[in-house]
Amino acid sequence: MAAQERIDGYATAILEIAKVEDQLERVGDELFKIARAIEQSAELRDALTDPQIPVERKQAILSDLLAEQTSQLSRSLVNFVVAAGHARELPDIADRLVQQAAAERNRVVAEVRTPVSLTDEQVERIAAGLGQSLGKQVDVKVVIDESVLGGVVARIGDTVIDGSVRHRLESLREKLLEGAER
Repeated sequence: MAAQERIDGYATAILEIAKVEDQLERVGDELFKIARAIEQSAELRDALTDPQIPVERKQAILSDLLAEQTSQLSRSLVNFVVAAGHARELPDIADRLVQQAAAERNRVVAEVRTPVSLTDEQVERIAAGLGQSLGKQVDVKVVIDESVLGGVVARIGDTVIDGSVRHRLESLREKLLEGAER
């Protein structure tokens, strides 16, 4: 089975389980956060994907990490994926799950990276602005990313909207250099 088919299959199965348990939004949010934590921590990613570490140890690491921050259902679903040997694909599975859940509600997902936490009002304003630009309802998933100096960077599918301070400074620098060359 190809990796993308496996990712889609796991995401669909998790989606159906979360729907039956009436926890789709919560599970989607929690798995998205878990996926970002795995992506941002080389130590965690290495521990979960190391074939020398027994599955029980990997599950214990996740249990310690997620104990009070996630629902029992989310922990069980993550443990299932890890036990099946697909921890490396967990971020892709979570992303696909979030996309599928949004699509079922005729929405799209925007991953918004920012250096600081956003208030609910800020998230709503970003969702409204992106929704108006796209002509679609948008679910915003916020990722705290300290490499973003200020502002936000939004990704919707393959489209990136860079409103970061770094991007603005680079644009200004390019304009100044163009002006100096003339």
